[in-house]
Amino acid sequence: MFVIAHGFTGDVDRPHVRRVAGVLRGYGAVVTFSFRGHGRSGGRSTVGDKEVLDLAAAVEWARGLGHARVVTVGFSMGGSVVLRHAALHGGTDAVVSVSAPARWYYRGTAPMRRLHWLVTRPEGRLVGRYGLRTRIHHRDWDPVPLSPVQAVPEIAPTPLLVVHGDRDGYFPLDHPRMLAEAAGGHADLWVEPGMGHAEHAADDALMARIGDWSVTAAG
Repeated sequence: MFVIAHGFTGDVDRPHVRRVAGVLRGYGAVVTFSFRGHGRSGGRSTVGDKEVLDLAAAVEWARGLGHARVVTVGFSMGGSVVLRHAALHGGTDAVVSVSAPARWYYRGTAPMRRLHWLVTRPEGRLVGRYGLRTRIHHRDWDPVPLSPVQAVPEIAPTPLLVVHGDRDGYFPLDHPRMLAEAAGGHADLWVEPGMGHAEHAADDALMARIGDWSVTAAG
């Protein structure tokens, strides 16, 4: 069973989310859902903080369906969520994090500066609500949640795969390398030539490789 954690401004009805789910369906059952504040889901997005609870509920629901093995697969924001979920809640048999940040508050690229404007400015949150179907909470994190790189050492012995494109416009390669280093040799790191960011850039061939890795890693 795969539980898919989409990226920021995604939701279960987005074509790119449905596509990656369709590929993974060839390797096992798939659960998709929309994080809080995204698409038709209620509430407001906390951009990776409380979303860990959403993923925990989805994993619990998947277990309740009787599936003996559960693999979480997250993209970008969802990639950070699957790492933190595995560290804080456990209950998964393998974890795949694609295009995830290693640390919070990164503003080193133009897309991330635009994202911070979207999240922190009232006019940005209006764009999110009406232009991107994403309702963003106005409050700052308090306390600041465990960062992805802090979470990674707590995931072992659960198998972990970190995937990142060498043309990712949001997070440069120091992010996946930090995550892999924090795993202390426990994680597999795939740096994908020519790949951009998250679901849009994860083509069917890559998703098939992720499916193969997951089936083997989860037993």
